[in-house]
Amino acid sequence: MRLNEDERTYLFDLARTARPAHRTPSRRKDVPVPPRIQWLLDSMTMSSAFVRNGRQDVIAHNALARALHTPMFDSITTDEHGCPNVARYIFLDPGSQGLFVDWDSAAAITAALLRAEAGREPHDRALRELIGELSTLSPDFRGQWAAHDVRIRHDGTKRLQHPEVGLLELTYQSLDLPMSHRAVHDLTLYTAEPGTTSEERLKVLASLAATPSQATQPTDQLR
Repeated sequence: MRLNEDERTYLFDLARTARPAHRTPSRRKDVPVPPRIQWLLDSMTMSSAFVRNGRQDVIAHNALARALHTPMFDSITTDEHGCPNVARYIFLDPGSQGLFVDWDSAAAITAALLRAEAGREPHDRALRELIGELSTLSPDFRGQWAAHDVRIRHDGTKRLQHPEVGLLELTYQSLDLPMSHRAVHDLTLYTAEPGTTSEERLKVLASLAATPSQATQPTDQLR
């Protein structure tokens, strides 16, 4: 049984206040996004593009990605630096079920990505804390985690119910993005098929994102 919005909000706030003030650093350090990567993202005006690490923190994005995922960026699950975490948003914000039309599929993929990352980085303390937090607060996550699925597919279709432009059916492609000799992040692109209603709606979002009030900002300040 899923929690209602008030219950999830309460539990999320409780978990945040219960986190230790000083964490033992992870064995793997987060790598700042180089300016050239942000330039690359900003050059993609008709594709939503963002970079995330293995913990599903969105650490850089372009203007269209911010506009497309407005509910996630504005969520209570976004940290104090404005850095969203895809897993926290999906499992701890009830509004994610309104954005992701195929929410069950998005939840399964996200949990599988975290499980794959846990296998690659078993000593990442921040990752362990995230998994513990989600396991405590989300019965849905506990069920997905128990399935022991590991995400291996990097392309497909996503349907989003956007609050401003309505239903969007988009293709996505995820690519490995090496950031240093050890750290490999994920570059994810969302695009629409030419000539479709989704393309027209994505163009509207791109136009809105191009206004000064929607200017993109790097989100490379991590916890």
